[in-house]
Amino acid sequence: MTEVDLRKLVRTIHDFPKPGIAYRDITPVLSDAAALRTVVDSIADHFRGEVDAVVGIESRGFIIGAPVAYALGTGLTLVRKAGKLPSKIVSEDYELEYGSDSLEIHSDALGTGVRTLLVDDLLATGGTAAATVKLVEGLGAKVTACAFVIELEALGGRGRLAPRPTFSLIQYSD
Repeated sequence: MTEVDLRKLVRTIHDFPKPGIAYRDITPVLSDAAALRTVVDSIADHFRGEVDAVVGIESRGFIIGAPVAYALGTGLTLVRKAGKLPSKIVSEDYELEYGSDSLEIHSDALGTGVRTLLVDDLLATGGTAAATVKLVEGLGAKVTACAFVIELEALGGRGRLAPRPTFSLIQYSD
């Protein structure tokens, strides 16, 4: 399956979650076995041998990050929305395209120098991923790269993650 095929499976929902937003829905990609395999294999193949842990960002980053971690032979570290983790946490507030939120990670989730790959479904403004970078690096781990299924290039999220390499399977310029 090629990137063009993946792009055909992404559903665009206009004016969701608010007017003016074109929501890129990956659920059709996830429900197609060949497409899901392509997503996981493409990300895993790109980073094989380069990372010690995968960091999945709630919630679709968990769905993609878990099989990527399995394929890479690493564990999966979870970054969650506030109030969802049961042990001692570190938190980071951040801005979304349409609001603000807070992310948390267990304070003992990653050790110093652990090479991590951040995984999520979509890169828009980069606020969520940038907050995750701060959390991971605040624990002493290294963000080797960030990987996404979709990148909305016009929103400039890649710039917020620089100089860390950013990988995306599908890019939208509008």
